[in-house]
Parts: sequence; C-alpha cells; structure tokens
Amino acid sequence: MSADLTGTCLTLDDGRTAVRFSRTYDHPIERVWRFVTEADELAHWFPSRAEIDLRPGGEIRFSGDPNMKDGTGRVIAVDPPRHLSFAWGADELHFDLEELADKRTRFTLTNVLDAPNTAARNSAGWEVCLGALDAYAAGSPADGPASWKEFYDGYVDAGVPSGAPVPGLD
Repeated sequence: MSADLTGTCLTLDDGRTAVRFSRTYDHPIERVWRFVTEADELAHWFPSRAEIDLRPGGEIRFSGDPNMKDGTGRVIAVDPPRHLSFAWGADELHFDLEELADKRTRFTLTNVLDAPNTAARNSAGWEVCLGALDAYAAGSPADGPASWKEFYDGYVDAGVPSGAPVPGLD
C-alpha cells in the first residue's frame, strides 16, 4: 500500500525550492486562522509548541519538538486572517487562507526550504502533521501517528529531492 501524497514540490520565482500543501476545511476563515496562530490550537498538529507575537518582526518561540532544539523565529508578514509567514530555523513557512462559499476555507501551507534535499523529508513530516490537523478540524480523534517513513519513501520514489539527514534516524 502506498501513501496518498498531497504535497507538491516546486521552484519559486526566486529559484528557491518549496513544498506546498492545500486543504479545504468546513470552518469559517476566522476559525482556521486560529488553527495557525494560537499556541493551544497549533499544539494539536504543529510539530513544535509555537508561541507567536503576531506582528511583523514579532518573535516566535518554538519548544517541545523532540527532533529540534528549542529556538526562536521571526514573523515575516501577517495579514489577519489571510496570511502568516515566519522563519522557522533556516526555512520559511507561509500559511495562506482563502474564504470560500458556505463558511469554508482553503488552507495552503508553503514550506520554503533552505536546502532542496530536505524536500522529501519535510513533505513526509507535513503529511503527518496535516493529517493530525485534518482530524482535529473535523472534530475526530487522530488515528494515531501516520507512517512518516511510508510518506518519505513515496516522495523519494516520486523523485522529490532527498538525502538530507533525518533526525532520529541518521
């Protein structure tokens, strides 16, 4: 059984590599905005606890990720409730929300990568995290951790750049 891959690896206009994921949630945009900006909401799906000073240049404190040292990042841009981008390590995360009919919201996450060879590794990680967000948004218990390795192997088999060290495995 192969993993259902939902991410896309792309090259941005400035030449940087990114991976992008999109979901549609049956919630108004203001609710989905809280999923990506409030620490207690992020705790349901984001790999680190993230406490965000929600203003351009504001500090983000990351903690509790077993694969990453506690640290800080900076808010790059914020346009409530439609856009948030911030630095996370050497990468950037961009969250874009689009209001749809019937109080639904399109959620798009773009992870701009510092190194192209992290694309498969990060894509697999986002599949697991977004699976948890999908369950949380639906009000369902998470099915338990999805198989990161199955997603990773799927992205590698699809030709997504790989080879970066994998915390906990390398």
